[in-house]
This record gives sequence, structure tokens and C-alpha cells, in this order.
Amino acid sequence: MSGDALPIAEIWVYLSGSPLAALVLTLGAYWLGLTIYERSARNPLANPVLIAVMLVAIMINLLDMPYAKYFEGAQFVHFLLGTATVSLAIPIFKGWGSLRGRLFGLTGALAAGGIASVVTALGLGRLFGLDQMLIGGLYAKSVTAPIAMGIAERIGVSPTLTAIFAVSTGILGAVLGRYVLDLLKIKAWWQRGFALGVASHGIGTSRAFSVHPQAGTYASLGMGLHGIVGAVLIPYAFDRFLR
Repeated sequence: MSGDALPIAEIWVYLSGSPLAALVLTLGAYWLGLTIYERSARNPLANPVLIAVMLVAIMINLLDMPYAKYFEGAQFVHFLLGTATVSLAIPIFKGWGSLRGRLFGLTGALAAGGIASVVTALGLGRLFGLDQMLIGGLYAKSVTAPIAMGIAERIGVSPTLTAIFAVSTGILGAVLGRYVLDLLKIKAWWQRGFALGVASHGIGTSRAFSVHPQAGTYASLGMGLHGIVGAVLIPYAFDRFLR
């Protein structure tokens, strides 16, 4: 090695402090999670988002990388969440014609799912004596993360906690949803997909698309409608009944 060359340790310190390192880490972790998911025949227990979250958490701890530094790079991916949310208009538009004869049932399912997601989360939070700040993050946890964070800002609770709970809800729904729906003997793809979309938003919708196109279309529909209704009604209900 020449005298002018930087030691490997110094190069690594420089790279680990760069926003690019966080972006590469995020994308690499998801790529690895997706590879494992595909090689496991798309087993829900090998959910790529779950694997990626675990890998990123382990790596930033090993690298002693502060979250603020990590987010400098990861914010580029975070920015795309808004674009992905707007793109929900496409599957909603495509699936609108298939709602004939199903609109009443889906509206009831949306209302029941939305109410249950808030009531059960808040009820369990209070039952286990959670801090009020943590309970605040549960109001919008079943709405897709970008909209949930907007709702959190509107009602004056932590958007960061809300995002954590939203992502956790999505992962749990994507991993366990299949088994719950099988237990309930729900077999129609449109029913399974809509339930996943309402309960576990984007991550559940991604899982639904990987299993069956009709399930994915209805999951997108459920996620989009839940996001729209939640953005309007959760702040209203909070101001009216919970503040």
C-alpha cells in the first residue's frame, strides 16, 4: 500500500457516515429480503419487509449509526411513499367496474375494519397501561403510512410513532393474514385481498399482489378507500370525542 493511500478503516468510517451508505443499506436489505421471499416460494413468514427491517436495525446498531444520519440517506426512499400513495388511484380505477353487486358488502367491511382497528388498538393500549404518547401513535396505525403520518400531524400526536405502528401493523398483517383468513374459511380472492388492504395497507397489498392479481386489486382498493376515509374521519372523531 502506498503512503498516500487511506487505510481501509478510515475509508469505511467515511462511507458509513455518508447518506449514500444508508440508501445502499436500505435497498440492499430489501433486495436480500425479496430474494429470500422468492426462494421460499413466497412463504408469508419470509416477508421481505420484515427481513429488511430486521437487517437494517441490526446493521445500524453494529455500525453505531445514529438514526438521524441513517434517515439522511433513507429519506430518498421515504419520499417515494407519497408517490406510491398517489398511484393508488390506478388500481382503484381499474377495479371500480368489478364493484357491481359488491359495493354494499365492501362498504360494511371497510367501516367495520376501520372502526375495529382504532377501537381494539386504543382499548388494548389502555388495558396494558401504555403511555399516552404511545397510545396517540395507535389512532391511525391501520392506515397506509404516508396518510397515517399526515393524520398524526393533524391531531397532534407523534408521526414517527404512528409510522412505526403502521409499518408493524402492515408486516403482521402480511405475515399472519393468510392464516387468519384460512381459519375463517374466507376463500374468494377479492374478499381476502380487500381484508388485507384494509387491515394491513401497503405491505399487505404487496403480499396480496404476489399471491393473486384479483387479491392485489381489491387490496389496493381497500387500502386506498381506508386511507381516504381515515384521513377525513379520524381527525374529526378525535376532535369531537377524544380530545
